[in-house]
Amino acid sequence: AARLFRRAANKGHADAQCGLAECYSFGRGMPHDNDEVARLYRRAAEQGHATGHFNLGQCLDHGVGVPQDDHETARLFRPVGPAVKSRQGG
Repeated sequence: AARLFRRAANKGHADAQCGLAECYSFGRGMPHDNDEVARLYRRAAEQGHATGHFNLGQCLDHGVGVPQDDHETARLFRPVGPAVKSRQGG
C-alpha cells in the first residue's frame, strides 16, 4: 500500500498524501519518519484536505516532525468553513 500511496502522493493526490503520512507515522512499509509525516500532512492541508488539515494541527500541537507552535495550531483549529473539503464529500 505504501508504494501505491507514494505514487499517487507524488502526483499531488491529497488522500494519498494522508495515507502515506500514516504509513510513515506507524512504520508500515517504510521506516518511521515524523518529518515526512508532517510534510505530507502539510501538502494535503494546503490543498484543503480536512484530514491533512487536522493532522497537521496535531503535529504542530505535539511537535511531531515540526517545532511545536501553539499560534499555528490555534489558527489551524479555528472553524474553517467550506474551504476545507471533507474526505467523504470531496
